[in-house]
Amino acid sequence: MKFRTITFVLFLIMGIGMYAQQDAQYTQYMFNTLAVNPAYAGSRGVFSINALHRSQWVGLDGAPTTQTVNFNTPISERVGIGLSVVNDEIGNGTNQDTYFDGVFSYTIPTSDRGKLSFGLKAGGHFLSVDFNNLRNYQAQGSALAPPNIDRKFSPNFGAGVYYHTDSFYAGLSAPNFLKTEHFDRSGDGGSNTFLAQERINWYLISGYVFNLNPDWKFKPAVLFKAVKGAPLQADLSASFLYNERFSFGAAYRWSAAISALAGIQLNEQFMLGLAYDRETTKLGNTAFNDGSFEVFLRYEFRTRYKKVLTPRFF
Repeated sequence: MKFRTITFVLFLIMGIGMYAQQDAQYTQYMFNTLAVNPAYAGSRGVFSINALHRSQWVGLDGAPTTQTVNFNTPISERVGIGLSVVNDEIGNGTNQDTYFDGVFSYTIPTSDRGKLSFGLKAGGHFLSVDFNNLRNYQAQGSALAPPNIDRKFSPNFGAGVYYHTDSFYAGLSAPNFLKTEHFDRSGDGGSNTFLAQERINWYLISGYVFNLNPDWKFKPAVLFKAVKGAPLQADLSASFLYNERFSFGAAYRWSAAISALAGIQLNEQFMLGLAYDRETTKLGNTAFNDGSFEVFLRYEFRTRYKKVLTPRFF
């Protein structure tokens, strides 16, 4: 079983180069918007600190794990700034991607309720690949695994637009514009092969909050992610918010997974969110896959630009 698991992880890593790398995946994308759209910075009107941990395919040795930490804040009525760090790991440290980005947004009022924000981000990406973790499972003398990559840095930048009112939001973004190819072996007599290949990921997000009555709110939301060489990803979710404090709902990732979501606003500043995914593919029926888990934490400081956070859905 462990041999099959490590072999799966190895081909997952090599598949990054064959089919184009997807960015890190989130079920609670509606709370982690800054990770995919820089124009979101400052849109809540408060200094906001967010952290998320995702364990994917629990029970599969070497399965992906993701951690994100970011903050964003308005520094004037129109300007927002932020910082985002994302760490994505596959194979118990075999493949590790770490992204650092500074974020800037500028907002233009379009009506009494609507605001249109333009965002930019700039930073870089560290890639590490350590095939020593796999050597015990390879045949002696195998040429399958190339030499390691040690924290190779690649700069990048991205942009996005984000429109929102008190009850609606929509955004389009490309977090990384530069195409980066890692580990070109064409110079050593081998074929023109790349172990890891960064391509542009496009994100479209949207959601609407319905006020059902003074105690209940309902919000459907969607996220579409597109990258050349991989199928279009569509995430659909629907959540209820009770008394501005308790939220619960469900989500569906097209042809991939179903999810349950829950959250609690512990006080005006602190929120806790949880999500669980179950694969609808053949992988979901395997005995060693217990689903995927996410934990999200948010802490916010009041500012003079916004005292009351309504609604708390985005």
